[in-house]
Amino acid sequence: MILNRAMECMDRESMRKLQSERLIETVKRCYEKVPFYRRKMDKMGIKPEDIRSIDDIHRLPFTTKHDLRDEYPFGLQAVPQSEVVRIHASSGTTGKPVVGTYTKNDLAMWAEGAARVMAASGVTKGDIVQVSYGYGLFTGGLGAHDAAGLLGAVQLPTSAGNSEKQIMLMKDFGSTVLCCTPSYALHLAEVIEKSETVKKEDLKLKVGFFGAEPWTEGMRKELQERLGIKAIDIYGLTEMCGPGVGGECEYQNGTHLWEDLFYPEIINPDTLEPCEPGEFGELVFTSLCKEAMPILRYRTRDLTRLIYDKCECGRTAVRMDRILGRSDDMMIIRGVNVFPSQIETCLTEFPAFTAQYFITVDRKNNEDTFDLDVELRSEYFSPNPSKQMPYIKPLYDRIVSMVGIKPNIHIKEPGAIQRSIGKAKHVNDKRKFQ
Repeated sequence: MILNRAMECMDRESMRKLQSERLIETVKRCYEKVPFYRRKMDKMGIKPEDIRSIDDIHRLPFTTKHDLRDEYPFGLQAVPQSEVVRIHASSGTTGKPVVGTYTKNDLAMWAEGAARVMAASGVTKGDIVQVSYGYGLFTGGLGAHDAAGLLGAVQLPTSAGNSEKQIMLMKDFGSTVLCCTPSYALHLAEVIEKSETVKKEDLKLKVGFFGAEPWTEGMRKELQERLGIKAIDIYGLTEMCGPGVGGECEYQNGTHLWEDLFYPEIINPDTLEPCEPGEFGELVFTSLCKEAMPILRYRTRDLTRLIYDKCECGRTAVRMDRILGRSDDMMIIRGVNVFPSQIETCLTEFPAFTAQYFITVDRKNNEDTFDLDVELRSEYFSPNPSKQMPYIKPLYDRIVSMVGIKPNIHIKEPGAIQRSIGKAKHVNDKRKFQ
């Protein structure tokens, strides 16, 4: 189902006209209401009247996560506090959190964006949407919650954690839709498989909307097989709104971005110049409708490309290819660029391994070390190292082939690697503290 056909299927010329109108208004609001942007634009010699169309967007300043933290908490806010109706924030585990504030209209826009994604995969009034994202300052829980409400579906706000109870409610209440991180969905699948009271066949789940962390096609296949659902990628970020900046349609051939609300660009992360159409680079967003906290040219650090061909579903909304990784997640080990997602891709190619892994990078005797903890499934596991080798060797060879460096692989008992109810943590780079 297409929720907003006028916007999701708009022809390219009309879309660019709409984007131009909204960008001009956004730039004017930022310059007049946000001292941070006025200072930046003045320093660059730019006035709002210099921005006449979406083609002028490259003249505007970039915004980074550091900027948002430096302006913590409300330095980028463009409305008086009396117009703010909700505040969200990132975890802030590496410093001050990134804050997002919302007016009533902002929340309505956000709910529609997320609802477009759910509607694209057939969610309707008759569905029961189990929201297993965390509720609170994290945008996931309430973002999915409001989207389900807009569609008239039943909202089941279980939040994250207490997995056994999650499964019980999933069965007893007849949940048809699951919303959570992909790593937590995988953990729920493990709980179901170990349960003596609930089996996959007892559930009515048909689709899952998974986001908030990178995941691979291999994990999608595993989730679909183990939960008996269609696994859909929903994309978002606190700096724009939360889940609902875009998402996959039923054809799963790229993530549609709602470019009437958030204008996407791809830039070279080194030169900051625009990339050629179809070229991979860093994704940049400009909010086109936000009232409380409009953002100009936000550098997401996500590495991907944009596809402008019309989709099989009929939507003309631009599609984002699979995210290769984040420029700030990339590790350089022995001179080689390594993304955690590459390790996950390798693991999911071998049925004997779970998708759980943990990377430890260190430096000893002036040389980088790369240790990889992985799990064998219970039916393959043996504590005898000699019996582990037939599984380690093919994985080792595949990682060397794909990534280009040699890992020290350590087999752990099933369930030994810590699961996460939120965003999964896969890397400990000890070199940062040396």
